[in-house]
Parts: sequence; C-alpha cells; structure tokens
Amino acid sequence: MATQRTTSTALFDRAQLSIPGGVNSPVRAFKSVGGIPVFMKKAKGAYMYDADGNSYIDYINSWGPMILGHAFEPVVKAIQEKAPDSMSFGAPTELEIEMAELIKSMAPNVDLVRMVSSGTEACMSALRLARGYTGRNKFIKFEGCYHGHADAFLVKAGSGVATFNIQTIPGITAGVSMDTLTAPYNNIDAVNQLVAANKGEIAAIIIEPVAGNMGCIPPAPGYLEGLRAICDAEGIVLIFDEVMTGFRLAAGGAQERLGVNADLVTYGKVIGGGMPVGAFGGKKEIMQHIAPLGNVYQAGTLSGNPIAMIAGYTMLKTLKDNPSIYKELEDKTATLHKGLDEVLKNVNSPYTINRLGSMISVHFSEKPVTNFTDAAEANNALFNQFFHHMLNEGIYLPPSAYETWFISTAISASDIDRTIEVAGKFFKN
Repeated sequence: MATQRTTSTALFDRAQLSIPGGVNSPVRAFKSVGGIPVFMKKAKGAYMYDADGNSYIDYINSWGPMILGHAFEPVVKAIQEKAPDSMSFGAPTELEIEMAELIKSMAPNVDLVRMVSSGTEACMSALRLARGYTGRNKFIKFEGCYHGHADAFLVKAGSGVATFNIQTIPGITAGVSMDTLTAPYNNIDAVNQLVAANKGEIAAIIIEPVAGNMGCIPPAPGYLEGLRAICDAEGIVLIFDEVMTGFRLAAGGAQERLGVNADLVTYGKVIGGGMPVGAFGGKKEIMQHIAPLGNVYQAGTLSGNPIAMIAGYTMLKTLKDNPSIYKELEDKTATLHKGLDEVLKNVNSPYTINRLGSMISVHFSEKPVTNFTDAAEANNALFNQFFHHMLNEGIYLPPSAYETWFISTAISASDIDRTIEVAGKFFKN
C-alpha cells in the first residue's frame, strides 16, 4: 500500500519559507529517518489523517498524553462548554484548585502543585526550586534523558538532540555546562562518584524514571531506590520528570508503579489532555519556597489556563474513576510486544524490545539496551528503513530510533494485528 503524500510535500516546501526547517519542533522534520514529514489534518481515536487523506494507526499519541485516544469525546465536550467563558483570565479560578486537588489525590508525595504551560517550563522551574531550597548550584542528569530545552538540560540530552547528533549546543554558556553533571542511565556507581567528587554542591538529581527519549528504557532493579538513598544521605532533591510517565504508567505515575518516592515531580501535556500545559509539585517543605510563599520566583500569564485545565481535569478524572484502563493498556502493549517478538525472532537481524506499561520500543541491537550508549550503538539505519516501511503501510511510529512508542486505549486488537502483520512483511522482503 504505497502511500502518496504529494500535499505533505507541497506543504513542507511552503513551510520552509517561513518556519525554520519547515517545522516547529525539530524531530518532526524527519531528519533522522529521512524523507518528507507528514502534515496531519485531523485525528480520532487510534488514527491520524494526513493532508492527503491517508490514515495511520498512531503510536505517538502526541508524544504520550493521548492515553484515551485522540479527540476523546468527554474532553472535547468539556472544552466546547468551557470555551465561551473565555480562553484566559490571567486571574485565579476555582477550576485550578479542583485540578490541583485531583492531582494530589492521584499522585503520591504531592502536597502542593504549581501549574505552568509546558513540560520544559515545569522541569526548569523544579530545578530552580531545588537550587533555591538547597542553596546549591550543581545537579545531576542522565545521558540520553531529555527534560525540555532549557539551557541546563541540553547537556548530553536525548530525544531530538540525540536524533540530530548535537552534542554541543551554541548559546549554552560554559558556566551552565559546568553546573550540569551527567552520568550514564542505570549506573549507580557513576552517580556515587559524581556525588563524592562534588560533596555538598549538588542541589538535585533529575531523571526520567522510565526513560522515553532514547527509546523506552526501564530502570534496572534497585536503581531508583539507590538514587533515593543517595539523595536522603546527601540532602539532594530527587526530581522525577514524569512528563511521559505521569498518569500513564499508573494513576499515580511512575512513583506509584515503581514504588519509589520523589521529592519533586514534573508533568506535561498529559494533565491538559494534550493541550499545552504542565505542572510541578511535591513536598510542602520544598514547594513553600516558591513565590509568593517563598523567594524562588516563577510566574506565567497562561498558567492554569481554563481550557487546558478543563481538558486535563476531565481526562484525569476518567483515569482515576476507571482503574481498569491501566490493565487494558498493559494488555494491549503486551500483545503488541508478543506479536513483534514472533515476527522478529525468525529473522537474521538482532533486536531487543523494551517495554514497561504502555511504553514500548524496538531496538535493532545485538545486546540489551539499558542506556543511551546502547541505544546509539544499535542499527539505527535499519530502524529508519523499518520506519518508512511502516509509514507507507499506514503505521505511524516516532520518526526517530530515540523515541518510545505510546499505546492508547483507542487502539483495537485488529489495529495491533495489522501492525504486527506489516512489521512481518518488512523482514520477509
């Protein structure tokens, strides 16, 4: 089923005349996988539809938040009912309180919540708060983990930075880089060495508790528990970046699913049902240092935007009230995993499949993929061929080997069977 995308090609040509690279987020440019990006027109349930009218089974789900599928009817209805009241007030509303209360009722160890407008802003603000709280400047992040495009996080970041093989970012000062300490993911010894070498100087450790920006990479047994112990012993703030995992792996996110407590946690567009929004929250003793309670300043005109709040509230309430959703997601992802295993195990190409909950990724690697180096050493040229095969057959995967796939409840058994069938065709050719 060779797919024609002449309209997307024309739109990309036009876009490059007025938008840098023709896209508003770099991975969308298809630079890693090659070819012309697909311009989408609409989406519903498990499917996206491009400007040429082609349909795709979607395994990106807006990079995670569409847990219940695109254009989930209760969310759409809630937005339609709220929109006539105005798009933004720049003043507090009762809905913001209800949203914060809902998050607190679902997420462990969250006493106070501050709404922001993106996951990047949430992570940036959480790090600033950790620095203000501890009076220290340095922090530890992990190679291949992506926490948004704030300066401090773009040192050995994953996701789009890895996709474009950008290791040194123009515009990031030497001082910022020196305060950013990096360690390999899943390597507790490396963290201990950094802490020992920078005794009393480290404000925070920030981590994706399940990495999603170098493909899906779960934490090794005892790894997060080891980080928790280090932070307790050294007075370091442990930040879980749950922009991807929050409310997806469980109603309480990775903290609940993995049984490890963070001091601060960050969320992204999942709390807006896909709308541009984010939040950070955590223990009262830390959060009370944020303005206006404390002197760590953070502000935003669109923070608590009513349209994003009603969308997110409606979606999170659905997740809270229907815990069986998580078993459904788990079962569907396990079925996909099993099916891909069946078609891949009989071919000559080495591979490994990583999965946790409804996050999954395929790495064409001869060894287990447990960190960014492993992901980078996989046969990513083969992934690129696989990506285009799947795309041309109506299966929309992330356009980079360094991204996790996301499953929604909207995907059907026949959609999964179709995905497995199409994957099998690639290896028969």
